[in-house]
Amino acid sequence: MPRRSLPVFGSLGSLGSLLGRLAERWPLARQITRGDVTALGDTARSARSAALRPRTETADRVVRSVCPYCAVGCGQRVYVKAEKITNIEGDPDSPISEGCLCPKGAATLQLVTGAHRAHHVLYRRPGGTQWETLPLETAMDMVAERVQQTRERHWQETLPGGRTAARTLAIAHIGGATLDNEENYLLKKLYTALGIVQVENQARI
Repeated sequence: MPRRSLPVFGSLGSLGSLLGRLAERWPLARQITRGDVTALGDTARSARSAALRPRTETADRVVRSVCPYCAVGCGQRVYVKAEKITNIEGDPDSPISEGCLCPKGAATLQLVTGAHRAHHVLYRRPGGTQWETLPLETAMDMVAERVQQTRERHWQETLPGGRTAARTLAIAHIGGATLDNEENYLLKKLYTALGIVQVENQARI
């Protein structure tokens, strides 16, 4: 064998070794060489994905809760770190949902921590084009005053036939899907005491 052919074989050997190492780093090549037809094994895992850790791993504690949306009552696990919620997942121990959450329930973390939430009372005066910020106490007083005035102005003590009505049809309420059972119970009690009979909830509609 000619001497000048030896370095070629040496180079080919190095090249083969290099290709072998590259093949191990390339998921498709690993899938082919190992015969992983479905790519459901570790052949599809890259070094980056292998280094990823779940957000729930570093949680200080886990608090069991109930999804605040509709009335199904799906169980949730709330992961907390440094007294801040880091993740919310379905609770597999829940006999109702068995760890499953609908898209709304799975996005509960955004409901709690979303930067898009309004943190102040916004009010636009009749005929106005701009929103203005009001103190919460002022807004609550405005709501209470308008409810009282509307109730007194449109109160119906009896029906045309003489039967007692003790109601107002000028006020209605539609609850949001983020109200929990306790809030809905208290709201219904309040509206019944005020004589409001038109009460609905988004979850039923």
